[in-house]
Amino acid sequence: MKTLIVLVAMISNILTAGCVKSAKINLPAEIISNQSYGKDTKQVYDIYLPEGRTAEETKVMFLFHGGSWSGGDKRDFAHYIDSLKVYLPDYAFVNVNYRLANYTENKFPTQEMDVKSAVQEVLKKSSAYHISKEIILLGASSGAHLALLQAYKYAEDIPVKAVISFFGPTDIRDMYNDPANPQIPYWLNILLGGTPAQNGKIYDESSPLNYVHAGSAPTLIFQGGKDPLVSPSQAYLLQKKLEQAGVANQLVVYPAEGHGWIGSTLHDSFEKIAKFLHEIAG
Repeated sequence: MKTLIVLVAMISNILTAGCVKSAKINLPAEIISNQSYGKDTKQVYDIYLPEGRTAEETKVMFLFHGGSWSGGDKRDFAHYIDSLKVYLPDYAFVNVNYRLANYTENKFPTQEMDVKSAVQEVLKKSSAYHISKEIILLGASSGAHLALLQAYKYAEDIPVKAVISFFGPTDIRDMYNDPANPQIPYWLNILLGGTPAQNGKIYDESSPLNYVHAGSAPTLIFQGGKDPLVSPSQAYLLQKKLEQAGVANQLVVYPAEGHGWIGSTLHDSFEKIAKFLHEIAG
């Protein structure tokens, strides 16, 4: 009889422990600003954590601002995050700053390495944040270029569920040779330390399109048909490469838009993002 009582007690303890372990903590929404991922003051991110998040289910979207690799700030994306939350209420958002290039410092691939470090740092803290390691990358202009490069070039180290490009450069050599704006070759020369003829390797290594393969992340591309800085040809070149590799993709061109848009067109973009991610990531 004593043995039976002990056995019943043991079973009860096991069941109780199992219930405690499986119980979900209803965590409140939280914004944590200026978290460091490096020693420079620009190497910081803000993370927006949703209510009720869990390490099993909460997907994470990283945002990378534009600014020709030399300007811009995470604040540029901050006021869009509330809108994205409407369409993706269960997502966490990570808004990233990176070091900016100038005439003497932080030449490329500084920005590429910062993006990789930021993603690694957040994933390292995923348990503490109660978020999953299922990530989506989104960027605008030069930030889209960095998002695409991270998604394709470092896929083996950091798998990406999907990548979203708002008018991002995709073939830097082609961008130099066939610029949408006459100032672009001048700036690329400074950023990359030479022309394609002088330093072709870095032009190739900084072009996301060169890293597309059959296992690349599904890609959603937005492009303005009248973009004065990033030629629509950049979007079409990437789409062609993705199609050849058999990678799921969608190209959305707004014929009357330039280098960015607002209002109903932007909300249409957000709707398409939500639909694309629902189909790809569930």
